[in-house]
Amino acid sequence: MCGRYASARDKQELLEEFQVEVDEAAEEELRPDYNVAPTKPVYAVLSRVPKSSPQGRAIRQLRVLRWGLVPAWAKDPSIGSRMINARVETVTEKPSFRKAFAERRCLLPADGYFEWAVPDEDGTAGKPKKQPYFIQPADGGIMAMAGLYEFWRDRGRPDDDPLAWLVTCAIITTSALDEAGQVHDRMPMLIERDRWSEWLDPGVPDAQGFLVPAGSTGLKVYPVSTAVNSVRNNGPELIEPLRDEEGDGQALF
Repeated sequence: MCGRYASARDKQELLEEFQVEVDEAAEEELRPDYNVAPTKPVYAVLSRVPKSSPQGRAIRQLRVLRWGLVPAWAKDPSIGSRMINARVETVTEKPSFRKAFAERRCLLPADGYFEWAVPDEDGTAGKPKKQPYFIQPADGGIMAMAGLYEFWRDRGRPDDDPLAWLVTCAIITTSALDEAGQVHDRMPMLIERDRWSEWLDPGVPDAQGFLVPAGSTGLKVYPVSTAVNSVRNNGPELIEPLRDEEGDGQALF
């Protein structure tokens, strides 16, 4: 699964990188977040046809969504904290995700994501101690994670209440290969730049061609401080390579 990631790029950089046409997050700029956790607000890139032109062209937007998908039929939004990931193998079948996959796909920009592995040796008291790793593009570029988004209506609020609608998202995960697979058997599904338009296009309901196991990922993997374990910690030091007692960066396993 993917339960934590880092998203620290300046919004202007995201607008340019993803060739966004409309900044729907103009009044809500997020601070750099090196420890993104479920239920936090996150940037998402999506394409929607304007209501004023239902037959027109889909416009690429940048929005702020809440991580943890709340299906439109949910009685309350608390279910979202458990709906942070959608497995690529079942995303077209699960009632919570299948309609969003057909109509509401998005990209979630990230600098990289965290996973935890149990090293060969045990921790204190014979209990395995998990080691966090940061996994990022080897070239230092922006990671475009495949996502889904959904609208949920709070029926207890009037139509003109700005909080009447909640927009949430989930990350699609797939099997992990290469070094990433040595840390955890799952990873976010990544969308290559030349396929962004097709993935985001709401006029392409059959996107099953994307649902394939990850190929060679081109990702860099290294251990980081256990400070990331606490969501209260947040800063660039969380993604710095862990140093051993001699001051050298630790190698993967």
